[in-house]
Amino acid sequence: MLQHTEIAKKFYKSKAWRLCRESYIPKVFGLCERCEKPGYILDHIEEITINNINNPNITLNHDNLQFLCTSCHNKKTFGSSEVTRDDVMFNSKGELISKK
Repeated sequence: MLQHTEIAKKFYKSKAWRLCRESYIPKVFGLCERCEKPGYILDHIEEITINNINNPNITLNHDNLQFLCTSCHNKKTFGSSEVTRDDVMFNSKGELISKK
């Protein structure tokens, strides 16, 4: 998984990502694709890495995306739905941010 480096931040702020995100979420009616609760994070099935971040077949391909609620995203990404830290959260773009 690509950490939130400057390269990742640039990608997630790009017009291409915003348009991709805006076109994907309505296709799944804003619901988590695993549990059908309201979704929160547009997740890459094949994780973005420093080696593939410039490959639109990975980063912008709807076939490589899934909209997940926080719980399902945490299970997929971290192997648990439990919150392990209470000082951070994900914003609407799926970026990890401080709660402060």
